[in-house]
Amino acid sequence: MTDDNVVPFNPLDKRHLGESVGQAMLRRPVVPLANLEQFRGAGIYAIYYTGEFSPYEVIAERNREGRFMAPIYVGKAIPKGARKGGTAVGTNPGFVLHSRLNQHRNSIHEVDNLRVEDFHCRFLIVDDIWIPLGESLLIAKFNPLWNAVLDGFGNHDPGAGRRNGARPRWDVVHPGRGWAELCQPRNETAQQITREAADFLENNPPPDDVTMITT
Repeated sequence: MTDDNVVPFNPLDKRHLGESVGQAMLRRPVVPLANLEQFRGAGIYAIYYTGEFSPYEVIAERNREGRFMAPIYVGKAIPKGARKGGTAVGTNPGFVLHSRLNQHRNSIHEVDNLRVEDFHCRFLIVDDIWIPLGESLLIAKFNPLWNAVLDGFGNHDPGAGRRNGARPRWDVVHPGRGWAELCQPRNETAQQITREAADFLENNPPPDDVTMITT
């Protein structure tokens, strides 16, 4: 019996292309963030936490013993000019992906309650045009805590003349980045934000089955 409502599979559909990029990234090896060697290229990445910061215990548990199933953050690094609509395809991206991961390593190193040694990452060098699609797919798939609730981990120093905005939520929970300390205080406390994070993780538990990642 046929179903006239069945939509034919289209391998070139954006969703399927994004899944292809995302799955390729998830097959990459996991490496310590603290010991990342320099490499060229642009692309996408996931960061994993395995430490003892109690609000993240459910995430850390999924990533210990070499399982690495629950990224705490997913991001991208695109070649210079791509954000402004420049024609970056085919150009040399330099070390943008390595630089982005290195910035994250430095951010973690600056704060008071996290250790760089408790973070790992996996990444994929991707042709420029597929980078945003792959990142979007991975964020939708895993709903990482630092993308969904604790915004600001990937922020840069806005500069001395542009610090009138509120301190990022990530920096309220993880104080120590110098530029963030110069931003305006938030109305939320670290306790309020971590309570929201706990509620989020209870309602959106990280995957505990590897088949959720590889299929």
